[in-house]
Amino acid sequence: MSNGDIIVSLDIGTSKVRAIIGEINSDNSINIIGVGTADSEGIRKGAIVDIDQTVLSIKNAIEHAERMVDIEISEVYVGIQGSHIGVQTNHGVVAVSNEDREIGEEDIERVLQAAKVVTLPPDREIINLVPKQYIVDGLEGISDPRGMIGVRLEVEATVITGAKSAVHNLVRCVDKAGLKINGVILLTLASGVMTLSKDEKEAGTALVDIGGGSTTIAIYEQGGITAISSLPIGGQFVTNDIAYGLRSQSDHAEKIKLKFGCANIEDAADEVRFKVTRMGSNVEKEFSQKDLASIIEPRMQEIFQLIKAEVTALGYGDKVDSYVLTGGSVSLPGTLTLAQAELDASVRIALPDFIGVKDPSYSSGVGMIQYVSKYMGVRGASTTTKKPVSRKGNNPASSKPRMLERIKNMFQEFI
Repeated sequence: MSNGDIIVSLDIGTSKVRAIIGEINSDNSINIIGVGTADSEGIRKGAIVDIDQTVLSIKNAIEHAERMVDIEISEVYVGIQGSHIGVQTNHGVVAVSNEDREIGEEDIERVLQAAKVVTLPPDREIINLVPKQYIVDGLEGISDPRGMIGVRLEVEATVITGAKSAVHNLVRCVDKAGLKINGVILLTLASGVMTLSKDEKEAGTALVDIGGGSTTIAIYEQGGITAISSLPIGGQFVTNDIAYGLRSQSDHAEKIKLKFGCANIEDAADEVRFKVTRMGSNVEKEFSQKDLASIIEPRMQEIFQLIKAEVTALGYGDKVDSYVLTGGSVSLPGTLTLAQAELDASVRIALPDFIGVKDPSYSSGVGMIQYVSKYMGVRGASTTTKKPVSRKGNNPASSKPRMLERIKNMFQEFI
């Protein structure tokens, strides 16, 4: 272990909870030094439906990551997504406060705070604020106005909002797991930092995260997110189809999908064969990879057709030139070929380029670490080289005021 800053991301998905430990080096490069995963219980289609089961899954993932590098994790950045997420554009304007008219950090803080003044329903709150461009005395297209001379400072920003109940339930689960939250980050925003190039963000690209229980679509244009949507379909639907088609249990179907699955029948091999114990009996039946692909391909086709239809419904059917796919469900062989045919566009699958996490399912977690390092400043998690301490949760009476205070103050920060 070096003396670099440590950032821990927590991605609570429908099928898996993933904790990723990143070390920030002196040159701002990132090393992934630990990964912990656990089966996700208490999550359905990206929403928390059982607090206690979700807390247990978080603890298991954190303890797995702790054991890998022999440290104790006490602080995390948490990812959030779901159908409740909304995007809107707002404008902020302030007068430059310095007498010499040089724009400083305080001016940027004030103009961003001004952009956060939006009318929201009582059941919604701001999750992230993303500046699209700054304007100094009418001069547009400025990405960083620090040090410039001007009288009037403006910002055009994307305001990302979410349902208070969803945010507070997420915070409550992490708090009950004995962890302090340094920030809540939109997973799609984090994935975009890792997966998309500057040109892709400018030209018009759909970033598609196909998870276990849901699919999130984010449209990037002119350098930032302009629209976001979520579909209640994902990899678990493929698993359910396999379980029904092969008459096997769901957990066996998931293993079969991961080991023998192929999303495109033409790419499947008839000579690759496996046996399945039929549910309700001890009888084994043999299937080929082509048999399995004939079950998987129609569902994956449907997912891509729904994605294309949703992009059109968002008003970007003729504006999106390319699709970037990420999420655990795009790992199946043949997915890229099928996606290119169904989406009728340029398609690529994004992979994190770090040892130990070279899989699309880790894109969001790794992206959060990069996002924090790049935009939010590094606030490392408290760590120790001693044996990790087992968490038993906080006393409800003592944790509630602290948690509510944290919820109140968390979103006062801005990017």
